Amino acid sequence: MLKIVPDPPHSPDTPQYLEDTLVEAMEHALCGLAVAHQSLTYLPRSPATIMLMTVMHELEALRTLMECALAQLQRRAHPSEHSLH
Repeated sequence: MLKIVPDPPHSPDTPQYLEDTLVEAMEHALCGLAVAHQSLTYLPRSPATIMLMTVMHELEALRTLMECALAQLQRRAHPSEHSLH
């Protein structure tokens, strides 16, 4: 599967660069999950199936961690306008 992705920003010092990198990494993790899930439908029950299910679990965990990191980054870059003070 060929995916065309724009080049990342040129300045790695900006929070936007890290945000873009996290978004791209999440897209790759989701793509990997889709491929692994599709592969499960074609494999008979075997040790390979168990390994593939483990990879899917790890990719899902990775995607979740990247979503959390992205949310933390976005909170720092765009502080909430609603404060308690």
